[in-house]
Amino acid sequence: MNPARAEGHEPSRWRSAWRQLPLLVALVVLWLLLWDHIDVLTVVTGVLLAIGVTRALYLPPVLLSGRFNPWRGLLLGLRMMFDVVVASLQVAGLAIWPWWKPMNSLIAVQLLTRSDLVTTLTAEAISVVPGTVVVDIDRERGLLYLHALGTRTAADIDRTRRNVLGTEERIVLAIGTRAQAESVRRARRERRAAGADAPRRGIRDDTHSGGAHSGDAYSGDAHSKEEM
Repeated sequence: MNPARAEGHEPSRWRSAWRQLPLLVALVVLWLLLWDHIDVLTVVTGVLLAIGVTRALYLPPVLLSGRFNPWRGLLLGLRMMFDVVVASLQVAGLAIWPWWKPMNSLIAVQLLTRSDLVTTLTAEAISVVPGTVVVDIDRERGLLYLHALGTRTAADIDRTRRNVLGTEERIVLAIGTRAQAESVRRARRERRAAGADAPRRGIRDDTHSGGAHSGDAYSGDAHSKEEM
């Protein structure tokens, strides 16, 4: 074997193993929680099962950015709690309002990034908020399909779309790569300069794993289908 080639593959192999480490640790912790006690046999069994699961049920590795902004993470958590409280009150009000007629929508939102991790966290964050739930994800095109409650007008649909993209931006600023975070900041400055209604642009994504090029721009329009 060519020594140079072997040296070239070794760092890649170590990087791949390092990226899988959080998943392995999470599976071992889950195994220990299921057994509700810790001993050598349980830990060893958990490690062997974690390795077996990741090998037998292989999935594309989750690419971590290696970056976490504590301040942005705190703001993300506080905003999520605020959104949950406000949305809970709104949904409760609609439920007890005797003259309210349901008018909901299925909305397709073009995400800013193609990162699998950011997409998953965005979908989870949106689904946690009462009144909205993600029903499908088009990973190749970076589309998020969600069911939104009480979207009677185009303004309601546009507000829902802005909320989704705002959530994604806050997640990127908290855990995204430096390039992604800088792209979000630059896009925000451009929107402030152009006006609040300026279309959002796709941001740079160093962890792109499929579909159209991550730097492609999009109009940010949301498509809806009303349901009675």
